[in-house]
Parts: sequence; structure tokens; C-alpha cells
Amino acid sequence: MGRSIRERYGELFFKSLAEYSVAAAKIDETNVYQKKNPKTRVLMDKMVEENMAPGSRLENKENFKAFFDAVAEGKSGLILMEHYSNTDLPALCYLVEHGLENGKELADKIVAIAGMKLNEADPMVRAFAESFTRVVIYPTRSLDKAAEKAQSEEERIAEEKRARKINLASMRAMDTCKKNGEVILVFPAGTRYRPGHPETKRGLKEIDSYLRMFDVMILVTINGSALTIDVNNPDDMLADICEPAVQVFAASPVIDCKSFRKEYLATLPEDEPDPKQKVIDHVMELFDKQHEEIEKIK
Repeated sequence: MGRSIRERYGELFFKSLAEYSVAAAKIDETNVYQKKNPKTRVLMDKMVEENMAPGSRLENKENFKAFFDAVAEGKSGLILMEHYSNTDLPALCYLVEHGLENGKELADKIVAIAGMKLNEADPMVRAFAESFTRVVIYPTRSLDKAAEKAQSEEERIAEEKRARKINLASMRAMDTCKKNGEVILVFPAGTRYRPGHPETKRGLKEIDSYLRMFDVMILVTINGSALTIDVNNPDDMLADICEPAVQVFAASPVIDCKSFRKEYLATLPEDEPDPKQKVIDHVMELFDKQHEEIEKIK
């Protein structure tokens, strides 16, 4: 029977994270690019390793290799990945590091797009998140919630201005990452999938802009997770249930982003009212198909 992260790793583990943590507790346009913290990364790798059951692996390694080779040749690279738990990114980096030639170098190229909640909501969650290089954004969903909570029109407008500044800085940071040969990783649903809540698995319309920004991408599916969201405390990330599991991360063949988008748009009626959403809906269908195929051989 699994236990929560809080119960399993206890005060000593969290105390070490807190001691090593240096990430900003408040996000603004000056700190959206956050380089990984090697000290907290050691602790995260330990947790991931302890929860990798035998059989955990990268599937379709040749696709991962072809993708990183394309990036090394000068292509800008995008990873779109399913999202089930807060160890999705740590587990992927761990498996890349230990499963591919020059894996550590390749894993260090991955820069995740992360919502500012990971920095601002809880010090321990922030310490977890800073183990990996990130570009922090102000998600649309978070802005909608902030607008609902605003006590005045002035407060709402101020928060919108803050969001624009942060996201403009984030776009610039992503452009720098591309020029530096780093790879951007995005969770297209923008949140962890929760069974019984299909809206948490719907792709965000904003992902269409990433397809226009990048040259090549791979779709990475995840079969198996060491963490399960506690249905009684879904917003408490440290209440997630932790238990070793077989974790299989599989990559699609390398996809030319612009051709993929153009060819799919050509299949839609000319009067389609929301073509951007249709594109990402198609991406999510491909995720489901790949996930089911891997599940059969897991």
C-alpha cells in the first residue's frame, strides 16, 4: 500500500530540500528562466530511482535518439508529453540520463514549461520543481481564477498586466533556449490528468502556437506512474500517493511541426470555427492511440 510523499519521505527529506532551495517564491518578468538546482536534483533522482520498478524504460529509443540528433543538427525541438503526476518530468530525465548514450548531456537540454503555481504555492513543491530547468509562465487558467478572486476592477487589470509581462518574458526565454540548442517540453493539457475529469486531459488551444514556433517534435506517452493523485486532496501535491511502479516512456517518430499542422488543417472544413483547438484535439488523439499501443506490451 502506498503512502503520501509527505509520509514516505518525511521531515528529514523535506528539510534537506528546504535547505538547498534557492528558487524565487514570486515570479515576475525578470526570473522566468530558472536553471536546475543540482543539490535538490540529487534528492529528486533518489526518489525517482527508489520508485522505478523493474521493467521501467524508454520505449522506442531510436525515436528519442533521432529527435536529439535533429536538435544537434540545428533544428528547434519540442517535446509534447502526457501528464499524470509530478514525477513525470523527473522520471523522463532519469530514464533519458540512464537509457541513452550521452544521456546526461541530453537530459540537461530539456527545459520544461511550468506554471508559476509550482514556485508560488508551497515551499516544498517549489524545491521539487527547481530540480529541473524551467521556463515559468502565467497560465490562462490561473489568470481566469485570479480574475474571479479579484476584489476590484483595478486589481483584475493589474493581474492581467502582470500575466502579459511574465508571458512575454517567457516567450523571449524560449527563443533563447531554442538558439542555445535546448529542448522545450510542454504538457499540452496544462495539468495532471485526473480520472473522472475528462476536461483535465483536453489539450489547450495555446499549444497550436508551439507547433508554429518549433521545427520538430516528438509525442511522449507515459504508461505507469509512481505517484497517484489523492482524490480527497487533489490540490495538495505532497498528499500524492507514492508507490513503486513500472514506468514506460515512449516516443513517437520525429514529426515536422509545420508540415504536421499544415496537413491537418487542410483536412478541416473551410468554415471550421476553431481550427487551433481541432489541431490540438488531433494531437491528443494520437497520444491516446500511442498510449494504448504501449499498454499492450508494457
